[in-house]
Amino acid sequence: MTQTTGSTDSTDFLAPARLGRLTLPHHLVMAPLTRNRAEADGTPTDLMVTHYTQRASAGLIIAEGSTPNPVGQTYPDITAIHTDRHVTGWRRVTDAVRAAGGRMFLQLQHGGRVGHPATSGLTPVAPSPIPLPETIFTPRGHRPAAVPREMTADDIRAAIADFAAAARRAVAAGFEGVEVHSANGMLLHQFLADNTNRRDDGYGGSVERRVRFAAEVTEAVADAIGADRVGIRISPASTVNGVREDDTDGLYAALLARLKGLDLAYLHLVRSDPEAGWYRRIRADWPGVLIGNPDLTDLTTEAVTRASREMLAAGADLVALGRPFLANPDLVERLRLGAPLNQVRDRYFMYVGGAAGYNDYPVLTDQPSSDSMVAWDGARVA
Repeated sequence: MTQTTGSTDSTDFLAPARLGRLTLPHHLVMAPLTRNRAEADGTPTDLMVTHYTQRASAGLIIAEGSTPNPVGQTYPDITAIHTDRHVTGWRRVTDAVRAAGGRMFLQLQHGGRVGHPATSGLTPVAPSPIPLPETIFTPRGHRPAAVPREMTADDIRAAIADFAAAARRAVAAGFEGVEVHSANGMLLHQFLADNTNRRDDGYGGSVERRVRFAAEVTEAVADAIGADRVGIRISPASTVNGVREDDTDGLYAALLARLKGLDLAYLHLVRSDPEAGWYRRIRADWPGVLIGNPDLTDLTTEAVTRASREMLAAGADLVALGRPFLANPDLVERLRLGAPLNQVRDRYFMYVGGAAGYNDYPVLTDQPSSDSMVAWDGARVA
């Protein structure tokens, strides 16, 4: 688990911490956010260099999901990490962030059935030929979901190899490590969930078989770059992208049984609720670093501060924040001062491209007046 220094308060999220080989200035992690600002082939752009450099004060940046192969593409203009051009593009980002004092992991994301031929030029693949229950955004607007092709044993082996190769490319691109995306209804989660996995071979049926693909991907990635460079993200009980888990407790107990001996860098829980039974059981069962991602509806200084402290008090080692970092490049400083937060402009969140709502959020550039400091003192983070 992480170790704090210089503080006796276990909920002091601004105290330094360690994550494997990394020394972090505090406990706040920037969560991965799909923003569709890459080139059409998945190469990072100048906008992305600026975006991530602006947020280099995060303890760790987990960059947005990047596809390990062409068929894994989800939406238009998302990033990828399966060509030399992708590596070169991402190296520009990591070099700039490192020069600004930051550290980055890259999320590896295969969309599975969350994809469309109008976007990738390929028929999506999935554990079973069951399409998304809703439309999907493509370069031609929202289209009915395509029926995915059921993955063969060769497809599965190739996908595992692609994840491992993508991890090696990520390290070559300057990332400190990678996060395997096994959440939010993407391919690995589709194998986990019983309504999207109807297979009757070694990758379907019992929970032990349904966790096999996610475990084998993670094992291959750990073998490729070292387990201390690898995290995994899961979203227990989530119904995002039409997945359904009828046996959440047994499912994740089986997955953790496969993973906890690897000594991974971390386990990242999406929308962590400290009061949820599944959260408490996973925290008790997971022997390593756990990153909690609180489900925030109120993006105020007070709410983010309270949620971060509660997450640490509930046993999380680090706290992952998405929208607060999106709207506040200087989020850490704002929380340290108790300053007000910018609010997310949702109209620019995805699909629109450009700097608006991406790189133009204001920062605290001027010293506040003494009156303002007095007003802020009530919310100051000690």
